[in-house]
Amino acid sequence: MRYFAGREFVSLSGRRPTLAWQFAFAGTIVLLLGMILIGLWVTSKIESAAVRNMASGTALYVSGIVSPLTQELATSSSLSDDARGKILDTLNQGPLRGELFSFKIWGKDNRVVFSSEPGLIGKTFEGSLGLSTAFNGTVHAAFDDLEGEEHEEEKRSGQVLLEIHSPIRDAVSGRVIAVAEFYERSADLMSELDNVRYESWLVVAGVTAGMLVLLFGIVAKGSHLIEAQKRSLHVQVTELSRMLEVNRDLRQRVDQATQRTAALNERYLRRISAELHDGPAQLLGFAALRLEAIRTGRARDDDEAMVQHSIDEAVREIRGICRGLNLPELEGLSGEDVVRRLITTHEKHSGRSIQLDIAPLEVSSQAMKICIYRFLQEALSNATRHAQSADIAVSASETNGEIVIGVRDNGIGFVRRDDEDGLGLAGLEERAAGLGGRLTIVSAIGSGTSITMTLPRVTSS
Repeated sequence: MRYFAGREFVSLSGRRPTLAWQFAFAGTIVLLLGMILIGLWVTSKIESAAVRNMASGTALYVSGIVSPLTQELATSSSLSDDARGKILDTLNQGPLRGELFSFKIWGKDNRVVFSSEPGLIGKTFEGSLGLSTAFNGTVHAAFDDLEGEEHEEEKRSGQVLLEIHSPIRDAVSGRVIAVAEFYERSADLMSELDNVRYESWLVVAGVTAGMLVLLFGIVAKGSHLIEAQKRSLHVQVTELSRMLEVNRDLRQRVDQATQRTAALNERYLRRISAELHDGPAQLLGFAALRLEAIRTGRARDDDEAMVQHSIDEAVREIRGICRGLNLPELEGLSGEDVVRRLITTHEKHSGRSIQLDIAPLEVSSQAMKICIYRFLQEALSNATRHAQSADIAVSASETNGEIVIGVRDNGIGFVRRDDEDGLGLAGLEERAAGLGGRLTIVSAIGSGTSITMTLPRVTSS
């Protein structure tokens, strides 16, 4: 990933610039175009204002000094020699003496009635925009391109000249009777305009740069926040995807455990039915036969004793089956109390002593208490009845947020087959899986057996 000035140059995807740099690229182009347009507009307005101010001064001069000397043009198409002399004296001695390069007065037929260049007097030329504007009563000023025969002298000078056309009005009627055309030397004006243009461009460029930096800082801050949020969301999405996969696996395991539990329950019911049928039902059936023989007078001497024995044996077997199915009251007991109650009950019925290594267990879930009780019940029953072990040990502890219950014996051991259809161990595995736990069995022929159940400490009731 590339970096620039301490900030990421590209976005999290690594394929495109961040929002801040996209703004920098686009904003620079837009602001530069805006700066150029504003700069051109500002400088043109400044130039126009400067020219207009100079033209206004010239127009005021014409109105105040030249116009009274040319009033005879209201009734004549030419000026008298006396009037021309006075105009020349005024131009040579007046305040514009050093500023004017040339001066003309135009009649309405575009004929030169007076000029500082005597050779042009009396000639007619093609009208210009400035001339027609002035005849319409408006002062016109511009830096002329000096096209036309009447501008030969000005063109040869090679100077920067400002052309001003100012209307000359009749003092009585106010109508335009002629137009005065001035050519002012404008080197100083152009120099001043160049300085103003330069300063204007500096101001516009500085303001534009400041706007760009300020806006880039705001957008960069927002872009940095967005990129940080993208990274955070990316991490969260990754974690959520992982958790979703784990939950999907857990849900699949729970579904499988539920299906296996249903099958195990069905097999439990079949086993209980078989035990009732093969045991108590057979004994009670035999007792019923002997009672029928007694009722019909075909009794034998020992029938009464046999009936009593059969009924007692049936009751004993039924109680044995019920004892395996019944679950003691576990509500209010701690995890440690559940373990100790089961150990006490097993020692009482089996006559075997169990080695204990029990730590305090924080168990609040009723489902977990039942799971622990049934696990110990099944594991100790197997160790006592089948393992032929001399020593049986039970351990219970809480490690890394998990509850670990273990039963170990030094008996004959066994090898569990994958196709084994037993109920006890399979049922324990399903109980543990239903609570998010697992069952571990380590056994070998002649090396004893170790069965460990691990459950998460926090689980739903």
